[in-house]
Amino acid sequence: MAHSYKALKEDFVSNLSGGGIWEITVVTLVAPSAVLLWSALQSRRGLFVQYGPAAFATDLLLNVGAILLATTLYSSAPILLNLLLLAPAITLYMAPASTVSQKKPSRPPQPKSDHPPSQSNDKLDLFPERPFITAYRGGMMVITCLAILAVDFRVFPRRFAKVENWGTSLMDIGVGSFVFSAGLVSIRPMLRAQFAGSSPSLIQRLYMAARHSLPLFVLGLIRLYSVKGLDYAEHVTEYGVHWNFFFTLAFLPPFVALFQSLFALIPSYAVLSLLVAGIYQVFLELTSLKAYILTAQRTDLLSKNREGVFSFFGYLAIFLAGQAAGQYILPRDPVGTSISSDPTQQRQNLLVRMCSWAILWSTLLHFAVSYHHGLALGVSRRLANLPYVLWVSAFNCTQLTVFCGLETFAFPGVHRALDRTSERKEGQKATSRVLQAYNRNGLFIFLIANLMTGLINLTVDTLRTGTSAAMVILVGYALILTGVAIALDAWNISIKL
Repeated sequence: MAHSYKALKEDFVSNLSGGGIWEITVVTLVAPSAVLLWSALQSRRGLFVQYGPAAFATDLLLNVGAILLATTLYSSAPILLNLLLLAPAITLYMAPASTVSQKKPSRPPQPKSDHPPSQSNDKLDLFPERPFITAYRGGMMVITCLAILAVDFRVFPRRFAKVENWGTSLMDIGVGSFVFSAGLVSIRPMLRAQFAGSSPSLIQRLYMAARHSLPLFVLGLIRLYSVKGLDYAEHVTEYGVHWNFFFTLAFLPPFVALFQSLFALIPSYAVLSLLVAGIYQVFLELTSLKAYILTAQRTDLLSKNREGVFSFFGYLAIFLAGQAAGQYILPRDPVGTSISSDPTQQRQNLLVRMCSWAILWSTLLHFAVSYHHGLALGVSRRLANLPYVLWVSAFNCTQLTVFCGLETFAFPGVHRALDRTSERKEGQKATSRVLQAYNRNGLFIFLIANLMTGLINLTVDTLRTGTSAAMVILVGYALILTGVAIALDAWNISIKL
């Protein structure tokens, strides 16, 4: 890559100040608005019961196309785009449901057995599949994959790109949400072991962590050598000279395995998250660490990669906050009462817990950043400081609450199911195939997105590409990514990295 053009590319994504949290929230609300319209088409018209080309095109248009529009052509009018999605959804819910959507799923035949029903193999799982988690994680993956390419075109507003030092942006919340959502689902094996009354030793946990970390570390090395070898444009102040996001992901599992030992003393991942973020913030404020990260010369290996090394503590806190959310979202009954208790009451309790945590994280964020009622701290993704951790946690808990509320309203059969087979059928009915595909192989799709982004940047002059041409490229990119995700899902292939 020519030096002058590389410098222009780097300048294009450098020294940015971001936008407001309110605008970011409205833009990202397009994802649940699209899911609501998808849910209306499914629950009221049964559009996706037979998943043919028309159903796939609609699914793609809603759950990928709407997000692409929100970050490009409708970036200045996200409220309008939300209204364009909400209006037909409301109309569908006001109109009578079609015959297809009113047809109730058949109950599975009950086997004759001398055992009571609770002993049947078809009893409800302690850890059910949650369609609203699939929608949340799938939507997060879609917007992440679209943004990493769109940011290189002028059609993507600069206020959505990553902030240099202080401020908030769409891509800043995206990278934090990626880590939070990983923490959310990573706690499932630990909870299963806990409910089964077993506890793996520290050596076993570190061994399993190493198995998860090794592929990510290899991907980090591949990205490092490819970027340096191709003289690819890079934003050094994002993670450092050699560090990249794959290294951050790779180091999370072993550190989390160590923190599990502390869980016996402090039985709350939320408290552990706040401790890590709080202690890190104290060091930032009371020592020269903050100045070192932001202004030091790059003279040795540590100083060259200081952003990646020290922001890791913030991402570790975010991961632990995700695990805290998983503690009360993943189990059917996290408080340990009977699994046969009223399912409607269980869902109401879940929504109350989710709302409470969203409010708690939001309150802590307000206290951290408020000049009049709090600590007057600035949000910094580069530092991954305490306000950034609180913002990511509040944002994701709010998003999860919204998606859970949508599922509860549109598909009550999911949480009212009385056996595993019925619950699985209702869950499939309530799940977008596109979002399921992105969620199922999320990290692999993210890797493909990175490879395609590099290829496009090496072959296309993105800085001089007009709006129409940029949209054609982005639509084609989205179609290929979605096609790969859907194909892997259709072939029942799960690639775990």
